[in-house]
Amino acid sequence: MRHRVASGAIMALLLCGGPVFPQSPGSPYKPGEKATYLIHYGVINGGIATLEIREATLDGQQVWHSAMRAQTTGMADAVYKVRDVYESFIDPATELPLKSIRNISEGKYKRYNEVLFDHTTRGDSAILLSDLTGTHITEKGIHDILSCFYWFRKQYMPNAGTFKPGQVITINTWFTDEFYPIRMRYAGTEEIKTKSGRILCHKFNPVTEVGRLFKTQDDMSVWFSADKNYLPVKIRFDIFVGSFSVNLMAYEGLAYPLNIK
Repeated sequence: MRHRVASGAIMALLLCGGPVFPQSPGSPYKPGEKATYLIHYGVINGGIATLEIREATLDGQQVWHSAMRAQTTGMADAVYKVRDVYESFIDPATELPLKSIRNISEGKYKRYNEVLFDHTTRGDSAILLSDLTGTHITEKGIHDILSCFYWFRKQYMPNAGTFKPGQVITINTWFTDEFYPIRMRYAGTEEIKTKSGRILCHKFNPVTEVGRLFKTQDDMSVWFSADKNYLPVKIRFDIFVGSFSVNLMAYEGLAYPLNIK
């Protein structure tokens, strides 16, 4: 459980149950999008993370390949080396994952896991094949931790202007070989300072598991740009040993110009 929460915290920048809202014209992302983030622990620069999506081929099928990479740098790298890679191969027609890869190296802990997603064989559920735990039958329309993030941006974020503070969106995912619902609680709008300027954002508090890392259910916050990209701009974690944040440093290939003051 500790490593699921820890690696989930690192990769959360980069986040389906409940009602699906109508789509806005056009997509908030496109292949070629890439965002780079600086990870801070207090005033210390602790690492770099990147999130990108590109066109690719999987078993002869055209797909979108999303990859999130996070690694520690400098002093943090000497104390506790992290090299995490998450990958998702997404069907552009359905926006559902076909394959996910989790390749984790955090200190002495290492884990590699591939999961294949079958969304068509059964009409009422999905079949998942994990190289670690075998076959699972789970929710219809299940996402992995990366495809869920793009689904959330496209299907939910265009309606963020109608959300009420405290409103919760539940997102069903398969993560660390378990059914893992993510609950995003809306917290309003806020301007976030970045290297490029100030960006108006929608703020969410993913409901966190109280225990080894978090003191309360609101110890994590995510800010998405309040323009047509809905790009994650900042993430903040408050844990027992202190606070750390993930801040947008650079970006390219966005579907729309980023609205910067």
